[in-house]
Amino acid sequence: MRKIVFIEPNPPDLHVFTRMPLPRLGTVLLSTILKKNGYDVKSYVESVGELDLEDILSADAVGISTITSTSRRSYEIATLLRKIGIPVFMGGPHVTYMPDEALEYCDFVMRGEADDHIVDFVKALEKGSGFENIPGLSYRLDGKVRHNKTNPFMKDMDSLPCPDFTLIAGMEKIGIKRFSITPVMTSRGCPYDCSFCSVTGMFGQKYRFRSKERVMEELENIRKAGKNWVFFYDDNFCAHKKRTKELLHAMIEKGLTPNWTAQVRVDVAKDPELLDLMKKSGCHTVYIGLESVNPKTLEAYNKKQSVEDITTCIKALHKKGIRIHGMFVFGSDLDTTDTIQETVTFAKKNDLDSVQFLILTPLPGTKCYRDLDAEGRIINKDWSIYDAHHVVFEPKLMNYYQLQTETMRATKEFYSIPQIARRALRFDLFNVGIKTYGHNLTKKWIKDNQSFVEYTRTITSAGKNFELAAKKTAEDLKEKFRQLELSGAIPRLRHTN
Repeated sequence: MRKIVFIEPNPPDLHVFTRMPLPRLGTVLLSTILKKNGYDVKSYVESVGELDLEDILSADAVGISTITSTSRRSYEIATLLRKIGIPVFMGGPHVTYMPDEALEYCDFVMRGEADDHIVDFVKALEKGSGFENIPGLSYRLDGKVRHNKTNPFMKDMDSLPCPDFTLIAGMEKIGIKRFSITPVMTSRGCPYDCSFCSVTGMFGQKYRFRSKERVMEELENIRKAGKNWVFFYDDNFCAHKKRTKELLHAMIEKGLTPNWTAQVRVDVAKDPELLDLMKKSGCHTVYIGLESVNPKTLEAYNKKQSVEDITTCIKALHKKGIRIHGMFVFGSDLDTTDTIQETVTFAKKNDLDSVQFLILTPLPGTKCYRDLDAEGRIINKDWSIYDAHHVVFEPKLMNYYQLQTETMRATKEFYSIPQIARRALRFDLFNVGIKTYGHNLTKKWIKDNQSFVEYTRTITSAGKNFELAAKKTAEDLKEKFRQLELSGAIPRLRHTN
């Protein structure tokens, strides 16, 4: 067994990062580790390029990384591969929380972080034995599902290699030059535990980080490639402020100050020194989970922040010239349609540069999912619509149709023509581009999802037993597979291994 292929499937619908394709790093890191151990490895990231089905069918084993919204497509891909005898293993947040479901479609599930055990797992695949020694592995043995002991969180983050982006199909010669913005991961984990977030279950509440020397190494590689935009992939880039300051000081001292963006919390505004360092080191935009302007909703989400904290943070960041992408989540048991309108007014009044108005989504592994599932309020488990843009649960103070359409209306209002013109009058051409993109994306999303909007209208009037036709997620691959079967190519492809 020498050839291993990884796949990161495409999300089933448009989203804010559609025009900025980036891998989630998991498959790239695992590919890099296996390559260093002598394996022939390739990673397919569908947001970057199409799958080459013939190449994938020549693999000795295939690993698929999935989040909840991509799980249906992942399962369909796995089913096609297993049909001709290719072992399939899966990882990622969704299957970590739903391993029994995943094992209906694949052979193995690697729960949690797989970096420390991927080589041992592939060796066990080669031997056909030893699976009981792989932490975090779920599989079938003698017809019974086995779940090995929980995989411990990785302790030595510096043992992770710099991701080799040339292992991504279509990027073999250009590597990170393919990206308009390059992902860099400096830490894992988040000390907070928001009720709707699955991060802490996947990566823990203990903040684990790579040394600044290793981060500098990646930033130097990016500079050598002629790239000047970086997205720090950390779940909370400033969770450990002392360490973040050390990292930013190192970036400034070494002149490694690309335009960078990252996810942070509102509490960055309480540290003037940190804000100064962020600006001096090249911070361009921060992504902040503002979540709500309803104080009771913030408490229900366990956000540990107030509306006053949010307002103070926006003012402080804008004073430094740092742009803000604010993310709000509608649909808590304390939200009404008035809450949504108040949020749009707040976002415009405080001059947020861009926003995502999201619908509360009960992702498996979260307290939100456990609570709503126990109450029988989850109305649809078609995972392909679990993307925070579709209503999948029964709200308390709104009906399904109101939550869906008011969220869409809010997004249209924020990215409206008058809002674009307002920025144009300030000659803020960067934001004109952002808002124009948001305007066009919103129009297209609404057009493409009219059938779902009608579904929310129907269940509002007819009751939640009305069934929604499942979203088709892998018809393209099924057709390619069928054509290969008809041509007789599949037996030849498997024979070559």
